[in-house]
Amino acid sequence: MWRETWRRSTPYLMARYTLSERKRRLGLERPSNYTVEWSLEDERRRPLNSHGSSAVVMLSWEFPPRIVGGIAPHVYDLSRALARHGNDVYIVTCDFPGAKDRETIGGVNVIRVDSYRFPTPDFATWASMMNMNMKLAGAELMKSLGGRVLLHAHDWLVANACIGLKHMFRRPLVATIHSTEYGRRNGLHDDYQRLIHSTEAWLCREAWRVICCSRYMASQVSNVLGVPHGKVDVIVNATDPSRFEGPYDRDAFRARFAASNEKIVLYVGRLVHEKGVELLVDSIPLVLKSVDTKFVIVGEGYMKERLIKRMQELGIGGKTFFTGFLDDITVRLLFRTADVFVVPSLYEPFGIVALEAMAAMTPVVTTGVGGLGEIVEHNLTGVKVYPSPESLAWGILQILTNPDLANKLRMNAYHRVLSEFSWERIAEETEKLYQRVMDEYEAGVWKPDLPDG
Repeated sequence: MWRETWRRSTPYLMARYTLSERKRRLGLERPSNYTVEWSLEDERRRPLNSHGSSAVVMLSWEFPPRIVGGIAPHVYDLSRALARHGNDVYIVTCDFPGAKDRETIGGVNVIRVDSYRFPTPDFATWASMMNMNMKLAGAELMKSLGGRVLLHAHDWLVANACIGLKHMFRRPLVATIHSTEYGRRNGLHDDYQRLIHSTEAWLCREAWRVICCSRYMASQVSNVLGVPHGKVDVIVNATDPSRFEGPYDRDAFRARFAASNEKIVLYVGRLVHEKGVELLVDSIPLVLKSVDTKFVIVGEGYMKERLIKRMQELGIGGKTFFTGFLDDITVRLLFRTADVFVVPSLYEPFGIVALEAMAAMTPVVTTGVGGLGEIVEHNLTGVKVYPSPESLAWGILQILTNPDLANKLRMNAYHRVLSEFSWERIAEETEKLYQRVMDEYEAGVWKPDLPDG
């Protein structure tokens, strides 16, 4: 079995990991006995790092090219912005077919650990094995860094590894909670959901500070996970408008998805209940009564077959286009090409896709739930609607039938992105939080054991 044991001596502190023969046969390429050992006397003499500040070690279960939801682009853009500001940033994440085990992307050092080689019976077991490997890689990395190191966990899936590294090296931990199981499921209905919920709460208790992307999420983390309000910091998401610039043949690209006489309404996201895609499908016949429109739906999810069946029942199959997953370049061009972008979510901690549409200068219609209500101002930077098919159809038609309103919304939204949602600004706020944590940590007594005398 996996074990962590401590041996204390002066002036050494040793962490020993032992992997069983069974796990070795499951595909671990590391030796079955892997030891991390360092001298605290040597550590005290090491420089902080090349910039004289803290190194940041982020753990995230998704990172490009592995993109499951919003965590991957968030970690990717935040880490690169921090690196541009002169920080030493390291990402420990899952491997992905064709991706390098180690590489540097935009000044960020990326380490990918084995995760696909284990025959596991369920997702929870897979996540446990992933955390084991992240802990191994993280221990090796932190031992090599020495000096001032801050850990940053992104969501519950990496909680076990981050908390283990925190106590092993006695380094401060910051956690970003991107969403909660309670919010995603509208309650806790089975033991698996309660397990995730308890892991989220555990991570928040262990973290020095907890970051949320919106005031809505900060309130939920406090009310649902029991985190004191004073421990939570709101640092919003961001996007880069330059990603939606550059020449392209709009007419030729548009012809891949719709006829020249059709308007395009775009949805990008997972096909799951909390994203409200059912509302969008039921709104389509109401929109088609007034405007000839093609609804382009980008993404995958467990509801896909149900949605297709519902469209067949409504007789609107010819007016919808399920694309499945698309590459990033195609998605960006779709953002720029669409006449309306719709976010019909029932639960949304922030709504990064709405921000991306605003950066692409495409008018947004959103239910305004959760963090979306903090991004979009009704009739100023977008149109807010109620979470119902009738209201959603009304919002879409407001934009499709009012060119002046559409132009006003796209310009106002674009300027708001430039002024409030840039990654440079978010990186500065994150740096201030890191510095606060390190100052408090260094003023305290909880540190790696020092030699006697």
